[in-house]
Amino acid sequence: MPNQNRRPILHICITCHQGEGAKLHAALAERLAANAEQAVDLQQVTCMASCAHGCTAAISAPGKWCYLLGELSPWHADDLLTYADIYAAHPSGAVLPSRRPESLRQCVVARLPAFAVSA
Repeated sequence: MPNQNRRPILHICITCHQGEGAKLHAALAERLAANAEQAVDLQQVTCMASCAHGCTAAISAPGKWCYLLGELSPWHADDLLTYADIYAAHPSGAVLPSRRPESLRQCVVARLPAFAVSA
């Protein structure tokens, strides 16, 4: 499904760590359903090929860096949404370690360049 409104998408690997990814996705979906003001859309994916860092998530948006985060669990749900808000507010999506919630300061596995946005 295309991201028509250009909101960031938080991708959660639901096959990670014996169901922990699915639990994280469920926790995020519950919080997002309760808060329509959240600045991110949620999408589940099957396998991000980052099993050594599972449970994994990625956040991306047109014209912004994409971040892969690992070593997550369902208790990271609130901090991931805080991270998503910071990401959404920054023009390039950069979320410096000092701006991340404490529990996510060491969770960034990779940062990928922004993909081209066509007019």
